Amino acid sequence: MGKVKKKDGKKSEKLSVEAAEDAGSKLSPVPVTPVEEPAPASSKISEDKPVVPENPPAPVATSEVYEEPVLAQLIVEKYEGELVNGLYEGEGIAYYRDGNVYRGLFSEGFMHGKGEYTWADGLKYEGEFFMNFPMGHGIYTWPNGSRYEGQVYKAVRHGTGVQVSSDQQVSYAGEWCMGKRHGKGAIYYNAEGTSWYEGDWIHNSKEGWGVQRFPSSNIYEGQWKNNKFHGEGRMRWLTSNEEYLGQWENGVQNGLGTHTWYLKRVAGSQYSLRNEYTGNFVNGARHGQGQYYYANGAMYDGEWKNNKKQGMGKFIFKNGRIYMGEFMEDQIAEYPNFKYDRVSTPDLSGIRTQSPVCGESFNVNSGIPSLSGSYIELDIASLLNTLPEGERYETQKQVEYAVLRNITMLRKAYKFYSSLGNENCFDNAFLMTKLQFWRFLKDCKFHHYNLMLCEMDRILADQSDPEEVHSPYATMLLRTFLTNIIYLAYHISHADNLDGKLSLVDCFSKVITQNISPHAGSIRGYLFSDAHKTEHAMAYIDKCWDIYKTYCKKSMSAPFEPTMTMRHFIWMIKDLRVLSNELSVTKIVDILAEDDPRVRDGNEISLQLEITFLEFLEALIGCAVTYVMDEPQHESNHELLQEEQVTNTVSDSNTSADSTNYLGLLTPRKSECWTEEKELIIGMKANGKHSPRLPFHSPKKDQKKILTDKWFHQLDVFFQKVFFPAYEKAEQLKAEIPRNRARQAEQARLQQVQEEEAARLKALKAEEEAKRLEQMELEKAAAMLEAAQVSDDPANDNNGDQHPATSKEDTPISPPTAGTKATPTTGKKKKK
Repeated sequence: MGKVKKKDGKKSEKLSVEAAEDAGSKLSPVPVTPVEEPAPASSKISEDKPVVPENPPAPVATSEVYEEPVLAQLIVEKYEGELVNGLYEGEGIAYYRDGNVYRGLFSEGFMHGKGEYTWADGLKYEGEFFMNFPMGHGIYTWPNGSRYEGQVYKAVRHGTGVQVSSDQQVSYAGEWCMGKRHGKGAIYYNAEGTSWYEGDWIHNSKEGWGVQRFPSSNIYEGQWKNNKFHGEGRMRWLTSNEEYLGQWENGVQNGLGTHTWYLKRVAGSQYSLRNEYTGNFVNGARHGQGQYYYANGAMYDGEWKNNKKQGMGKFIFKNGRIYMGEFMEDQIAEYPNFKYDRVSTPDLSGIRTQSPVCGESFNVNSGIPSLSGSYIELDIASLLNTLPEGERYETQKQVEYAVLRNITMLRKAYKFYSSLGNENCFDNAFLMTKLQFWRFLKDCKFHHYNLMLCEMDRILADQSDPEEVHSPYATMLLRTFLTNIIYLAYHISHADNLDGKLSLVDCFSKVITQNISPHAGSIRGYLFSDAHKTEHAMAYIDKCWDIYKTYCKKSMSAPFEPTMTMRHFIWMIKDLRVLSNELSVTKIVDILAEDDPRVRDGNEISLQLEITFLEFLEALIGCAVTYVMDEPQHESNHELLQEEQVTNTVSDSNTSADSTNYLGLLTPRKSECWTEEKELIIGMKANGKHSPRLPFHSPKKDQKKILTDKWFHQLDVFFQKVFFPAYEKAEQLKAEIPRNRARQAEQARLQQVQEEEAARLKALKAEEEAKRLEQMELEKAAAMLEAAQVSDDPANDNNGDQHPATSKEDTPISPPTAGTKATPTTGKKKKK
C-alpha cells in the first residue's frame, strides 16, 4: 500500500507542476473601492465657466493578493478511498505533506469530477476538476471571506463569474479571461449598489463602452480607454445640473461637444431656455469656434480662448439686435465696460448694433414687452418692405400689439410643443425643433390652405444650404416661432388679399382665431399622440432620417433642396419589398390621407404632394401598425414572410437605438450577464451561495398597458426585422452595382485582350503555314528542275572530255546496316 501511495504521489507531483506552469503564479487582485475625484469647489454655476469634469474612480492598492493555488505539488502522505489497479478511483480523500487536503472524486489516479481542495492557509476551492486541474464551475473561498463563483480554467478564473470582496462592499459580475476582468461585466463599489460601472473590460481596465455611476450620483456613459473617458461620451453632473455630450480625451473634454447648464427652477421664473455652449473644447475649456446660447435668448457665435470670448464674433441680444465685431477678454473690444449676463440687458445706446426689423431708422425700444420684462423684436422686414414707406412703422406697431394680446397663448403653445418627446428633461426647458414645429402646423391645420409643409419651409428658409431646409433637428427661439407664424399667416391669406383689404394684422388675427386658438394642443398623428409611445418611437428617428435623405429627389422649386413626394414613398416601400397582404398600396394611400385632405379629391388621388420628414416618419409608423398583425401567434408568419422577401440581411445591431452617434449614448445598455449575475451577487452576499430566486409574477396588466406593449412590439418587429434590414440589403446591392460594373468591364477587357491575342496567334500561324507551303513549292520546283536537267543530259555527245555513264553493275553498294538482311540480289553481286 505504501508503494502505491509513493507511485501515485510522484505522478500527482508531476501533474501539479505542469498545472502550475500552465496556470501562472498569482491570482488577480480582488476589486477594491475606487476613489472619486472631489466635487467642484464652487456651487454657483456660471454661464461662462464650465465645471471641471468628474474623473472616473481609480483603483487603489490592496493587500488581498494570494498565491496561485498549486494543487498536489507535494507527495500524498495518506489516502482514504478505493484503489483500482493500484490507482486512486472513485470517491476518496488525499492528505498532502504540507497540510493540503482533497476530498472528492478520483479517476485513474487523477482528481477528476466533483471535489473540494483546501490549502493549509485556509484557501478552499469547491467545484469541478479535470485531470488534476480545477476546471469548469467552482467556488473559491479565501480565509478573509472573499469569494469567487463561476467558471474556472486550469485553476484560473476564466469565463463568466462573480467575485465578492471580504467586506461585502465590492463585487464584480461578468466575464473573465485568465484571471482578469475581460469582456462584459458590472462592478459595484458599495453594498448599497449606488456606485457602479457596467460595460466593457480589457485586462482589468475599463475600455470600450460603459456606464459609470459615482457615489455623488453623477453619471458618465460613453467610451473608455485605460480607465478614462476617451471618445464619444456624455457626463451628467446631477448635483450641479450640468451635462456635457461630446468628445473626450484622457478623461478631459477635447474636441467637439455641447455643454449645458440647466437652470434651477424658482417660483416666478419665466425662462424657457437654458445656458448651452456648442463648439470646440481644448483640455476642458471652451477654445476655438463655438456658439453660446444664454437662457434668456441671447446668443454669441464666434471665437473663444480659455473659456472667454476672444477674437471676431457675433452677439445677438435677447431683443434680436445684433453686434458683430471683435471681442477681448470676454467683452466687446470697443466697450471695455460692457458686461452681459443672463438676466439683464446692458444699455445699448452707445453700441452700434443692427436691427433685424427693417433698418436703423426704428427705435430700439419699439419691441414687444414680454412677461419677463425683456423686448422681442420681430424679423418681418421683408413683409414691411412690400408696404408704402409711410405705413411700415404703424403696421409694425399694430402687429406687435396683436402678438402681445396673444402672447400668453403663444408662449404656452411654444412650451407645449417644444416639450414633445422631452418628458425626461431635467429643468423642463428646451428649444422647439423643426419636427415639433411641423406637428404644431399640422395640428393647427395650416396645411389645409393648399400649402404643403415643404412649401412653408421654403417660405421660412433663411439658410444658404439647401440640405438643411427640411432638417428636423433645426431649432428656433420663441421670437423666431412668432415671426414664422406671421409670415405663414400672410401667405395663407395672400389669395384672399389680392385686393388689399386685409392688412398684415388682419392676416395674423385670422390665423390666431381660426387655427391656433381652437386647435393648438390637440395632438394628432402617430408620433406625438402618446408620451410613452413617443419615447419609444424616437429611438428610430436617426436611422429613418438617413433613409429619408437617401430616397429624396431634387425639388423643382427654389432653393432646389432634396425632398420626397408621396409617390416616391410608395415606390420606396415597393422597392424594399415591404408590401404584404396587410400592407397594400391602397392601405399606404389611406395612411397618407389620414392627416391630409388633399390626397383624395373625390375619386381622384394625388400622390405628387411633397412630404416632410415628420409625415415620412408617421407614415412608417402607420405602416408598422398595419404590417404586423394583431394576433401574437401570427408573429412567426411575419418572420417567415420576411425570410422570403429579404434574404442575407445584415445584423440588426446597426438598427438599435445605439447607432454610434450621440443618441446611442442616451440609453444605457445592459450587458448580457447583467440580470443573471446581479442576482448571483445578491445571493452570494445573503447566503454565501447563489440561491435560486422565485419567478416574479407581475400584476395583471390593464387594457391600456396591453395596447401600448402591443404597439411597441409592432414597431420593433417592423423596423428591426423588416424595414431596416431591407434598406440595408438594398444599399448593399447598390454598392455592389458599381463593383459589378467594374468587374464586368474588367472581364470584357480581358476577353477582348484574349480575343486579340488569339487573333494575333492565328494570324502568325497562318503566316507560318503560308511560308511553309511556299517553301514546299520552291523545293518541289527545284526538284523538278533538277530532274529535268538530269533527263536532258546529252548521252551521244562525242566530246572526249566527257566521262562514260556509269553502268548499273558499277553502282557502289553500301554495306548493310546492323540488324538488316541482305537482299538476294546483293548476295549474288557479292558472289561475283
